[in-house]
Amino acid sequence: MASSLPLRSLRPTLVRWRVSSRRPASTSAADATKQMLDAFEGKGITKTQVLDGPQLQKLSLTLNRPQLHRSLDVSSQAPPAGTPLPPGYHLVYFSPASVESELGTDGTDRTFNAPAPFSRRMWAGGRMYWPKPRLCKLKVGDEVEERTRLVGATPKKARDGSEMVLVDVEKEFWVDNGLALVDQREGSSSQEGAIDGSFYTFLHKRCAPKRRRFVYPLETTQIYLELKLRRNDKPAEYPERKLSWSPVALFRFSALTFNAHLIHYNETATRETEGHPNVVVHGPLNLINILDYWRDMYSGEKQLREISYRAMSPLYAGDEYLIRTDYSRDFDDEQTWDIVVEKEGVTCMKAEIVAA
Repeated sequence: MASSLPLRSLRPTLVRWRVSSRRPASTSAADATKQMLDAFEGKGITKTQVLDGPQLQKLSLTLNRPQLHRSLDVSSQAPPAGTPLPPGYHLVYFSPASVESELGTDGTDRTFNAPAPFSRRMWAGGRMYWPKPRLCKLKVGDEVEERTRLVGATPKKARDGSEMVLVDVEKEFWVDNGLALVDQREGSSSQEGAIDGSFYTFLHKRCAPKRRRFVYPLETTQIYLELKLRRNDKPAEYPERKLSWSPVALFRFSALTFNAHLIHYNETATRETEGHPNVVVHGPLNLINILDYWRDMYSGEKQLREISYRAMSPLYAGDEYLIRTDYSRDFDDEQTWDIVVEKEGVTCMKAEIVAA
């Protein structure tokens, strides 16, 4: 079971907390976990930022969506103050601010990284929850407070003996009238060196999101928004969306999120150091794709309450894949959808969405 940390105060703004790189390299995942828990005990990071319209416009155009909402075209003008952020679009705000020397060797932010040699970082899964979706929204022009804390860290060992540290981080986004969003993420910090398929198999078995508790992954020059009915042996027919991302699009998304992780734009490092065949599609990008798919197909008058998700298998620039609904259920006061991202029958990300 993951170790957890008490949080004494979320209000004070703490400049930056890291496990010092001057400390001796950890010899095991258990040592690395202890160092993290010791370093972050009782410490939170609080930031404030005004959600500006141009940043939101750039994300919408990067997604090849000139209409941010059905009645709001942002192709030539940024959205005005008061425009609600679509679900997940907060991911291009509150990006880590670091000089290059503070980044990891792979370009990642090290604020909540495990110490060396567990420096290879990946987004594994998580959950977002909107406590009062009708009352508390993130909107353009709002001054928002982001409160971040380390929830826990857990050492894990695979069958082949390799180790990693699973890191749980929670972010709360507060507006004038209350808590608008809770974003909980689970990432992994593994040892340097190429990752093979066994890593993903190991990680996914341990990062499955669970409902109802806070737990902590196009060729945009040619994104396809075409829909078709999926006809198979399932009792219902659900829409599909085809996607493919170009290296240019991945670079633009990295720039918007101030994410210097080399695997998203540097082919040499991705192939020779990380062991991937091509630059990797961002996990957060696919999460936004899932939320946009749900918003376009199902939202209507419903209010999104939560999404839990996990990464299953990597996707690469130029891959053609699709998002589809696997199943939906109706309850007394809410509806849920199981949504998958898949390529040639292989599930790459899966999510459960709850709305009411």
